[in-house]
Formats: sequence, structure tokens, C-alpha cells
Amino acid sequence: MKVRNDMVTVFIARPGEVADSHEILQLRRAAGDYMGGTWQTVRGVAEGNETAPLAALRELREETALAPLELYGLSSLDSFYTAKFDTIWHCAVFAALVDRTADVRLNDEHDAYRWVPLRDVPPLLMWQRERELLAEIEREILAPGLAKPHLLIKL
Repeated sequence: MKVRNDMVTVFIARPGEVADSHEILQLRRAAGDYMGGTWQTVRGVAEGNETAPLAALRELREETALAPLELYGLSSLDSFYTAKFDTIWHCAVFAALVDRTADVRLNDEHDAYRWVPLRDVPPLLMWQRERELLAEIEREILAPGLAKPHLLIKL
């Protein structure tokens, strides 16, 4: 079994149509890709000596063509095991806040996207850990909580 810590997870949020509301971006994996047909967020592996924040920005750009107005690093990690790769993954987690009018352009890893009101997202997330991470994003970044200024990553 391998253990890796070079993957990043990026949740994308934008202001909702109603004041003080937000929407979360979900991407559907292309049918022929690993876990094809499932709705997910941006994930990817750092390249070379890339830092986790730089990997998050690159993956966000590659998978959605979005550039964040603000980027936050969560205090929690996303950790999971994949039998297919016999690997335990420890992922740095980020929240990217984007402009409401920004255009999403998918790469070939995904075949559809949807913006979902934050209150409707938890039952749409496949993994319990993603629901917990989203709760942290809502509590600390979108609410905002006391930790927000300390989680901000200067772009």
C-alpha cells in the first residue's frame, strides 16, 4: 500500500442570487474516466515542486478555466483510501471564491457542471468527508468565522 500527500481538493463557491447566499460548483466526471458519471469537485495532483496552493490554482484553471477572487486553505485535510490504486491519499483542501458571472469551461475530465445552492449540496455529495469539509467552508469562510482571515492565501 502507498501513502501520498500530493493531491489537492478544491471546492468552488460563488455568490448566490439572493443576498448572503452561495452556490457550489459540481463537476460530473466523464463516462470513460475514473468514477465516471459521479458529481465531484476539483481534484488533482501537484506537479514537480509545485506547492499545494499553486497546484490548487492550476487544477482549478485546467478543469474549469476559473480564476478565484479569493483562495482559502482549510485547516482540515481530506483523507481517503482507493482500492483501485491501493493508496491512502492525504489532500490539502481549498475553497475558491469566484465571480458570479465567471464562465466555466470544462476540460475532457468532465462532461457537465452545475451550480447548486449551498443549502442543497450536502445530500448531493457522495462522501461524508466532503460534507464535513463543506460545513467547515460554510462556517469559517462563507459565514464568515473567526478563522477566515487566517485561512486566506494571498494570490
